[in-house]
Amino acid sequence: MFCPNHTITNNLLANIKRISNLIIQLNNQRFPHVVLVEFEKAARVVSTYASTSIEGNPLPLIEVKKILKSKPVHIRDSEKEVLNYNQALCDLNKKLKEGKVKLTLELILKIQKQITEGLLPKFESGKLREKPIIVNDPRSRKVLYLPPDAKDVKMLMEDLIEFIKNNKNVIDSLILAGIFHKQMVIIHPFMDGNGRTTRLATKVLLAEMGLNTFNLFSFENYYNKNVAKYFQTVGEYGNYYELVDKIDFTSWLEYFTEGIIDELLRVQKLFPEVGINPETQLQPYHLKILEFIKDKGFITNRDYAKLADRAKATRALDFKKLIELGLIARKGKGKATYYVLKEK
Repeated sequence: MFCPNHTITNNLLANIKRISNLIIQLNNQRFPHVVLVEFEKAARVVSTYASTSIEGNPLPLIEVKKILKSKPVHIRDSEKEVLNYNQALCDLNKKLKEGKVKLTLELILKIQKQITEGLLPKFESGKLREKPIIVNDPRSRKVLYLPPDAKDVKMLMEDLIEFIKNNKNVIDSLILAGIFHKQMVIIHPFMDGNGRTTRLATKVLLAEMGLNTFNLFSFENYYNKNVAKYFQTVGEYGNYYELVDKIDFTSWLEYFTEGIIDELLRVQKLFPEVGINPETQLQPYHLKILEFIKDKGFITNRDYAKLADRAKATRALDFKKLIELGLIARKGKGKATYYVLKEK
């Protein structure tokens, strides 16, 4: 039976308290639906880029944005990896909003199948591994870690999921999500896609906490800032069977919660202070501008004049307010001026 060794340190407690405070601050803010949609879209792009980059995908963020926007037909494996991950994330977010997702082995297999579709042989996609696997240093190719034997993988995964299920009301949700993340990496249940699948499955646990902030940020982004430290902290070195009784989750849990704090602070800086006071409160005519841009891609002063009964000078002030709030950006000059949603 899985029984992870960890210590609730002062640092870990402080991190959990700070995360709770940051989430309360973010959740207490009220944003128009169109604004939330744009932030969710931006978070998915960052998550897709970061999670695939961690695994060695060479595509820079700007290329990932282009691929997700154009969805090319003839694609390389690196592009396929990006499209697969983004689609899995979109599908997962949709199901989470509908309350239809629970962490199960079946869900984890479906996630791995979706992110590896067209990249692995069919008998290895959506299936637990049936062969031994070795984790090598990507540069020196030296053996770093020998995961458990294939014959033990299913039992270990079932034990992990059972542990999560039985401790939902016993162990803090953040600690539980962190334990799950590291243990799944240790088990290494698939021939490929272990890291990407683990990070998506961890997102399910974070969302199950009932906090609506987790579809607006990318905890993978923190790991991608220092991939070496991520692998060093989440992984183990040596033979699983020699390590299993000595593995301590404490340092990883501190790092895991630090990453969530870092990303929540990043998102907090991006969020406009909408709806907090009279100066930043959006009115129905402001929302008409945002909805029009969302639908058409841009808006001109002439378009806005048809949408709302506002004087020319007042329309200029409306655009100015949305620019200052970081919601839209001005493009072009003079009569060719138009406005688009600001890229987050």
